[in-house]
Amino acid sequence: MNSGGAAQSLAESREFVTTRWSLILSATDAGGDHRKAQAALAELCRSYWRPVFLFIRRRGYSAPEAQDLAQDFFVTILESDWLQQADQDRGRFRSFLLKSVQNFVAHAEERERAIKRGAGFEFVSWDEWLAETPSELTIPDHALESLGPAALFDLRWATTVVDHALDRLREECESKGRLRLFETLRGCLASDRSDISYPSLAESLKITETMVKKQLHNLRQRFRWLLRNEVAQTVQNPADIDDEIRHLCVVLAAASTAAAS
Repeated sequence: MNSGGAAQSLAESREFVTTRWSLILSATDAGGDHRKAQAALAELCRSYWRPVFLFIRRRGYSAPEAQDLAQDFFVTILESDWLQQADQDRGRFRSFLLKSVQNFVAHAEERERAIKRGAGFEFVSWDEWLAETPSELTIPDHALESLGPAALFDLRWATTVVDHALDRLREECESKGRLRLFETLRGCLASDRSDISYPSLAESLKITETMVKKQLHNLRQRFRWLLRNEVAQTVQNPADIDDEIRHLCVVLAAASTAAAS
């Protein structure tokens, strides 16, 4: 490996040392920097609130009711000692969040929901979300109908992780003047497909087939690293990253199979 590649690899590995979730848990356990931990928790909540909203919606609540409950849930997470309750599921933010919202909704009717919504925190507005472009990984409605709340939560979580990684890759390519390359090859990034027409891609990009294969390989490598980095932010132990990625791949594969049937 050349010195430049080694330096990049070392820089990338350092990013995994203190992830958002490990920072939150270390501050909770050891009385660390709660301000930074709270900011990290708020960022994770902003990134992964969609699975929570869809989980509540699938439990039978109307859209307005689900919006209110989801907002109340996040305010509770951010303003209370809720993290102290995270025991068995502390290792992964996805598991912690799902267990927490299950408990929250189960007791929703027993609580007086008089929390001042959004105090001190700026979430993406519901209207803004409803007007957004659909996920990069659009799943047909018929494939979602049979999913229970927890399965739908995991699927929305998985698509969010992939979308975030794709967004980061797009931004990187745009900053380097390679947006056209990204837009042309983005559909080939997720897996090693056998139906890729390299001559067609070469003609579109006005480069050789050999160069297409090289550029696609490089983009895939970067996309996988960004995906890994995104997952790393939601687990406490780096050893859990591969298991979490495998879980998300299984979830997406199952959805793809259902969509094709």
